Amino acid sequence: QLKLVESGGGLVQPGGSLRLSCVGSTVPFTSYGIGWFRQAPGKEREGVSCISSTGTLTNYTDSVKGRFTISRDNAKKTVYLQMNSLTPEDTGDYYCGAGLGFSRSCTNTAINLWGKGTLVTVSS
Repeated sequence: QLKLVESGGGLVQPGGSLRLSCVGSTVPFTSYGIGWFRQAPGKEREGVSCISSTGTLTNYTDSVKGRFTISRDNAKKTVYLQMNSLTPEDTGDYYCGAGLGFSRSCTNTAINLWGKGTLVTVSS
């Protein structure tokens, strides 16, 4: 079964950058769209960005457009989320999720498999 492991979170000052990685551990990784989601303290999990299985389709929530970039390297079974110009509002636990199909990978309730998350804290 596909397993996802996130990394790259940490503490960063406002205006700084982080790159998150989501590594898949089994062969079917290339069959899945992958989404990044985040959950701030006291709030519901929300979609941040998603990418299709081939990487040709991407989507971003409005609040991160122009600052975040999603990409994937299927040879490395890895999806990245480059986050620039971070603000305190970007703080939260970031999860990657796999969905069978691009639209499912962008939808919180349609994800087939979740990673355990990585914490991003933006603070001075």
